[in-house]
Amino acid sequence: MNINLARIQRIIAMINDAKEDSDFPKGNNVDCLSIYLDAGGNLANLPDNWNKFANFKLVLINQINNKRTITRELKHQFNAKEITWGLARFIPINELCGYNNGYIMNDTCIIEVEILVDKLKHKNLVDQVDNKINDKPIEHIDNIIPNKMLTKLGELVDFRGLGKIEQDFVSLLEEVCLQHPSLINIQKNRTQRFVEWAFTALGRVLHFLKTKKVKDMNDNACNHLQILWEELETFKFDLSWLEPHVKSALSMKNYTERTIQLNKLKENVSALEKEVKMLKAKIMEAKVNLEIAKRDLAKTIEGFEECSLEAELGY
Repeated sequence: MNINLARIQRIIAMINDAKEDSDFPKGNNVDCLSIYLDAGGNLANLPDNWNKFANFKLVLINQINNKRTITRELKHQFNAKEITWGLARFIPINELCGYNNGYIMNDTCIIEVEILVDKLKHKNLVDQVDNKINDKPIEHIDNIIPNKMLTKLGELVDFRGLGKIEQDFVSLLEEVCLQHPSLINIQKNRTQRFVEWAFTALGRVLHFLKTKKVKDMNDNACNHLQILWEELETFKFDLSWLEPHVKSALSMKNYTERTIQLNKLKENVSALEKEVKMLKAKIMEAKVNLEIAKRDLAKTIEGFEECSLEAELGY
């Protein structure tokens, strides 16, 4: 296993000097930081059958709190037609540039890229690609997503004669294809393998939206859905009907956070109200004790003749 680790500390300077951008601090036509890995080389000089499979990690370092460092792990089969790969939406710009968020300190942003190439696995994958198809489906793995979030799927079954799809997705796909026939029509001239990938990607998003609840939409779930959505967009479906539901689901993170904050504020108000009630009771008790003390003082003063404690007793 060969490991090559590169640290890029001056993003803007690197972009100005590079011939091909690897990072887009203002986003690649999106309102997010975009980061891509360039496999290198001149496209014009690469043979048509050139390809290389790699696992790689893109890491955005948090310079204040290491626990908030963001890591994305991806797999990709680079080839002569697709020499770069990465994420268009790595982190929202407003979160990246937040004053106290820790991603930019002293005008410096730190990105680490770790590339792992398994030579034996690469050779086997290249053989499979040569024997079957020139394109390989892109797999994204977000290593901050807990295993319990990963969907365990059933066996593969036929879907309308178009290919084999995970059984858990079929009923969901049948429902949306009846409502949106263009989903089938747009894939008619595609290869069976491509169609299987396309409907699997669609099924994953539908399954996520069907099985997740509002309370589940934390950082990990939102990142997971974002990756699934980006993969689905590459298959050129008309997703105008689905996009509002995905955006709504992604916004649930803020709703969940605000709900938690609201509940905490309610608990705080309730606790303070109890404390005020208890203090009022103590004040009432103190007032009663004060009146009793005043009466006792008045009785004691009555008929009491004061004299100097320094006076002689005499005889």
